Amino acid sequence: MDVTTSAGTSAANAPWLIVGLGNPGPEYAMNRHNVGFMVADLLAGRIGGKFKRAGKAQAQVLEGRLGAPGPASRRVILAKPMSFMNLSGGPVNALRDFYKVPVANILAVHDELDIDYGVLRLKLGGGDNGHNGLKSMTKAMGADYHRVRFGIGRPPGRMQVADFVLKDFSSAERKELDYFVDRAADAVEALVAEGLERAQSSYNS
Repeated sequence: MDVTTSAGTSAANAPWLIVGLGNPGPEYAMNRHNVGFMVADLLAGRIGGKFKRAGKAQAQVLEGRLGAPGPASRRVILAKPMSFMNLSGGPVNALRDFYKVPVANILAVHDELDIDYGVLRLKLGGGDNGHNGLKSMTKAMGADYHRVRFGIGRPPGRMQVADFVLKDFSSAERKELDYFVDRAADAVEALVAEGLERAQSSYNS
């Protein structure tokens, strides 16, 4: 049975809202905390479009389709909140309302401290594990949205978590970063096209 939104749109027919989490501004562009933006930018390149400011929502968006051409492709809205990480929920909720997207069709791409660098974990719902972007999204609309969790590992030594996530990827990490971001974008496409379980079997390595 399809999940139906309050507006009467079934989740099977509704678009997907894919949210890359990060902080706006060039000084944050290569931070570990901005890997969600990196994945969203790569997906925008695959769609063949450019992000534009979204009306009243404090976000950049791009509408398009992901997947092979034909009936299997899915309509998606890519989004990058421009509100800074800890206020991501407001822009995402505004886009959810505007595009009539059920929470089950929202997918957040974000950095994850408790997973080794480059490892992916796909899931539906759950806690925020101290991630301020997820915390804000969950406060705004509940926790029942999908996540693609991109492992960044724990900070070395006694480095504070806040300092670690707001630093650029190291030179050693950058050697594989493009590959891992590409794989995360593949995981997003698989989840949207094939569903969570099949995507998990391929990417929850």
